[in-house]
Amino acid sequence: MKKRKRYTAKQKAQIVLELLKEEKSVAQISSEYGIHSNQLYRWKKQGISQFHEAFEDRHKQIHEVEQEHQKKLDQLYSEIGRLTTQVNWLKKKSGIEQIEK
Repeated sequence: MKKRKRYTAKQKAQIVLELLKEEKSVAQISSEYGIHSNQLYRWKKQGISQFHEAFEDRHKQIHEVEQEHQKKLDQLYSEIGRLTTQVNWLKKKSGIEQIEK
């Protein structure tokens, strides 16, 4: 039984670029890499449909992640403050605070 060959995203992109150059036919590229022509057409379609992502602003995405992180951090600090207040109140009411001093 023949094991499937796996291609990295970089290899797929290089093959799709060859398809887009149209210097070789799909059949030539197919035989050169040992990939069925239908698979090449799928990769080409996928590459063209996701091409715009190469130009998206990564800084905007990073900024959004940082904002989410800061929001979560603020929530956690407020939770710590609330719990600390509750612990101090419980210590005072139970008399534990006087024993520790």
